[in-house]
Amino acid sequence: ILRESLSKRGVRVITGLGKYFRQVDKNRNGFLSQAAFKEALKVFHLEVPEGDLESLWLVLDDSKSDKVDYGEFTRAVFGEMNEYRKAFVRKAYMKLDFNKTGSVPMVDIRKCYCAK
Repeated sequence: ILRESLSKRGVRVITGLGKYFRQVDKNRNGFLSQAAFKEALKVFHLEVPEGDLESLWLVLDDSKSDKVDYGEFTRAVFGEMNEYRKAFVRKAYMKLDFNKTGSVPMVDIRKCYCAK
């Protein structure tokens, strides 16, 4: 049900949810409680029946930590990237990783990318 709702409303909702999740993540640990997750769904008018919400939470909180991160959420809703997209991301990452260290500092990203 949630996947249908999100696919109808598109990328804006997903990016909006991501921004919202970061705003309510007061201690900046990257995780949300079940209450905060329910509130986010209400804010974005993503109606999920209570029984389905409990099932969704069990899928998202696979570590049984009583919290979920945004990455787990997007993977659960959209699944993993297909091989074409993975290859594209790898190619972009290789261009950003000038020094071939396996990590990309923000300063290097700024050299190649402008979000405007």
